[in-house]
Parts: sequence; structure tokens; C-alpha cells
Amino acid sequence: MQYDTGSHCVFYHRYHIVWSTKYRYKVLTGDIRLRVWDICRQVCRERGVDIIRGVLSSDHVHMFVSVPPKLAISDLVRLMKGRSSHKIQREFPQLKRRYWGRRFWGRGYSSTTNGAIKEDIVLQYLEQHIADPTAASR
Repeated sequence: MQYDTGSHCVFYHRYHIVWSTKYRYKVLTGDIRLRVWDICRQVCRERGVDIIRGVLSSDHVHMFVSVPPKLAISDLVRLMKGRSSHKIQREFPQLKRRYWGRRFWGRGYSSTTNGAIKEDIVLQYLEQHIADPTAASR
């Protein structure tokens, strides 16, 4: 276990975050998928969050991240979902016409710490998820 340091603290905060597209539409493909990933990386970089592992399936996002204690996980997810939704709908106007409403992402998200399970188990799960992203999604 390797601890991270802030200006006045030492911490080890690892979160497994999952959120999905509205109605689980399988739209995270091609250029949209790459753009969503770029936006999430940009938000994490701005907030000092390290992405340990990230996987985008066709209808949901998995991220295993190290979050500094000054940032609430709800704020991080809100920033990633909000900014990516806004930019994706602006850059890919065909999504607005095709899907209902102004929301790109479904409501809510899932967040777990790795206290109950070992970090290597989460990483192993994400590696298997890359190989067959649809089998492990539900």
C-alpha cells in the first residue's frame, strides 16, 4: 500500500465509481467514447485525482481512482458527468435529436471504497471487464 500526501496530510483514498448512460443506451462508441474519456481525464487532472484504472463500456463507465481528502466523491462525479454531458451534446448534436431530454447520463452513480475488498480484486475485475464488457455489466 502506497500512501499519497497532501500539504498537511497523508491519505489512501481509493474509490470504484460506476455510472451509466440514460436508459443504458449503448452510445459510448467511437469518437463519443474517446471524447468522454478525455473529458473525465481532464476533470481528474484539474482536481488532483489519479486514475488508477478506467474502463468505458458501451453504456457505462467504471473508474478506480485515488481522490484527495479535500474533494468529495459526489463533487468529482458531478463534475465529470456534468461537463461530459454538456460537451458531448454540444459536439455531437445527433444525440440530442435521438434521445429524450437534455440528460446524457442516467441519474445517480455507484461508489465503493476498497475497504471491504482488496485492491487487486477490483483491478482484476476491471481487466476482465475490458475483455468482455457486456457480460459483467449486469
